[in-house]
Amino acid sequence: MNDRQRHDWHAQSIDEIFAAFDSARHGLTEEEAAARLERHGPNRLTPPKPRGALLRLLAQFDNVLIYVLLAAGAVTVLLGHFVDAGVIFGVVLVNGVIGFVQEGKAERALEAVSRLLSPQATVVRSGRRRVIPAEQLVAGDLVFLQSGDRVPADLRIVSSRELRIDESLLTGESVAAGKTAEPVEPDAALGDRVGVAYSGTMVTYGQGVGVAVACGDDTEIGRISALLARVQVLTTPLTRQMARFARGLTGAILVFAAFTALYGIKVHGYAASEMFLAAVGLAVAAIPEGLPAIITITLAIGVQRMAGRNAIIRRLPAVETLGSVSVICSDKTGTLTRNEMTVQSVATRSQLYGVSGVGYDPHGSLLADGDSDFPDGHPVLSELCRAAVLCNDARVVQKEDGWRVEGDPTEGALVVLGQKFGFDPERLAEELPRDDVIPFESEHKFMATLHHDHTGRRFAYVKGAPEILIQRCALERAGEGDRPIDAGYWHAQLDEITSLGQRALAIATRPMPPDVQDLTFADMDQDLVLLGVLGIMDPPRREAIEAIAECRSAGIDVKMITGDHAATASSIAAQMGLGRHGTVLRGAELDGLDDEALADRAMEVDIFARTSPEHKLRLVEALQARGQVVAMTGDGVNDAPALKRAEVGVAMGVKGTDAAKQAAEMVLADDNFASITHAVREGRTVYDNIKKSILFILPTNGGEALTILAAVAMGRMLPVTAAQILWVNMITAVTLALSLAFEAGEKDLMKRPPRAAAEP
Repeated sequence: MNDRQRHDWHAQSIDEIFAAFDSARHGLTEEEAAARLERHGPNRLTPPKPRGALLRLLAQFDNVLIYVLLAAGAVTVLLGHFVDAGVIFGVVLVNGVIGFVQEGKAERALEAVSRLLSPQATVVRSGRRRVIPAEQLVAGDLVFLQSGDRVPADLRIVSSRELRIDESLLTGESVAAGKTAEPVEPDAALGDRVGVAYSGTMVTYGQGVGVAVACGDDTEIGRISALLARVQVLTTPLTRQMARFARGLTGAILVFAAFTALYGIKVHGYAASEMFLAAVGLAVAAIPEGLPAIITITLAIGVQRMAGRNAIIRRLPAVETLGSVSVICSDKTGTLTRNEMTVQSVATRSQLYGVSGVGYDPHGSLLADGDSDFPDGHPVLSELCRAAVLCNDARVVQKEDGWRVEGDPTEGALVVLGQKFGFDPERLAEELPRDDVIPFESEHKFMATLHHDHTGRRFAYVKGAPEILIQRCALERAGEGDRPIDAGYWHAQLDEITSLGQRALAIATRPMPPDVQDLTFADMDQDLVLLGVLGIMDPPRREAIEAIAECRSAGIDVKMITGDHAATASSIAAQMGLGRHGTVLRGAELDGLDDEALADRAMEVDIFARTSPEHKLRLVEALQARGQVVAMTGDGVNDAPALKRAEVGVAMGVKGTDAAKQAAEMVLADDNFASITHAVREGRTVYDNIKKSILFILPTNGGEALTILAAVAMGRMLPVTAAQILWVNMITAVTLALSLAFEAGEKDLMKRPPRAAAEP
């Protein structure tokens, strides 16, 4: 199957696909399917190996300072000083338990895992259609798809009846992709492969049949998972700095302690065992035993504060790393935007209206010159919105987590527009029943429905591409009635809508004879009356626009990296204040750059479009090569490798895939990009407080070490034992130094530039 995966299935004909998999339109036999399942294994992704509790506990002791304390405790046991040794080991254990408990809380916050693969699949086996568990699907199976299905494997489409699939988790595109059986060029981008349906994506409209060409780990999602496993995770700035600090401090303390022991033996003639205890006491005095606990508790306090802002931290060091972030690389769909298609403009013959409201929430109104405009006295608007609801197969439903669309996202946006105008879709369907429909087809680029009212009057509503409908319309609907169409006016409105980064959709109507029961394509060729044109887009999050401005004031660059089209990315970026030079770099252009050239371009350009998971990963690595500390946000499977590589990966908690959450250090429970700026502020506060604690603890420990040194130098008895020193150190750290962990951030915190990753 691995050999098969390297083929460009999207570029091959249907006959070539059937031949390659020894399959046919009547599907595999039960015997052949069973043999392939035995040979290649079940259709599922290999789960990541969980990090056991024991490993998580042992990781808490991976610290040079802890190693020295453990060694000192072991030697103290050998010398028979069990109380001192017990206190030393107790301090080490307390430090470990604090870190272990906090990491456990973060891990449990994400234990609920949703499966990306479909739980079942409809296939043809031995000439009969049957439903099987998706895990039993094999390459060569003939699979049926319909609206609402999750694609169970990578399928080469062999037939399509208006099949449209939401591929946003792989491509970042908000608009559902139309699927046909036609092959495309071998080098086509994933989002342009109209003949392939990818595992884990959702069918939003229509029906289709496909041959399974890749299952389990061989699918596109599986390939991304494998890429994810190869990504090297970088250590955080705090971890690197503390490791350097611990090594330097430990070396100095050991040399100092050894010199003290030798001095006592040679100059004052003390016994070696006595001087060793003095050396242990000096080392214990100088080592800031409470520092690991202070750092852990300070980070934990940051975690709790961030949780109050709907940011779940999965790994403690990420709290502080946020304070040194210099670049935020953000996915577009679902992160900077809502991933909810919305009608934002309505053009009639009289004027261009704006539409208020957010996402699929049906609360809002039409705006004329910035003021709310209501349905009364606007028959053209009323007819336009009625048509948008009736010439439609989607439903908008309210669920616990908000409003959701069942069906195509673009059609869902039209239903929401009608609801904002006061129409109830169910009541409209009863008052004006549908008699027939011409489904949307890529060839004709329109959909039409036939309706009648209680008087027997029949009429058709049509929606589709403006360039198709405008030329088929002889008339336009105006306030005073129908009149000959002014094509120039409508093309000007189209230019205005597209300049705002919106996709245009035209809506028309036509009166039909009372005896007509069926619609034909010939009926739609002429005599249409244009009602208006709608502008639709996945709008930017308002809070994200404000957050980007705050990031700028904090010296943090924000870059958009998306799989969507360049024009869409550029328009959204302009609305959000991104794109210093208006330059967009496409994935195909990235392929032509070596690592050095890419690093230069990555620093200059803010918008990257049509990118693959590999492109996103390369961009993160390129910025890191220029010394940047990178935070990467995303919600799709295609974001996971870059999320893992970045110093701080930030996944969306509501709409984010499980793969994205598992790769991230931080999960936004409310999908709010603005939470990142709060997290950066908290990260800077945490770093400042850790620094204050260190500056308090080190002089305290130094004074204790000098007490031991002075006693040895003067030939006097040691004034304190190691156990007493540890007691003083822990009480000092936990009481006085810990109070610094609760310090509020400085007023100018978000006006400073990011601190350098190597700053001590």
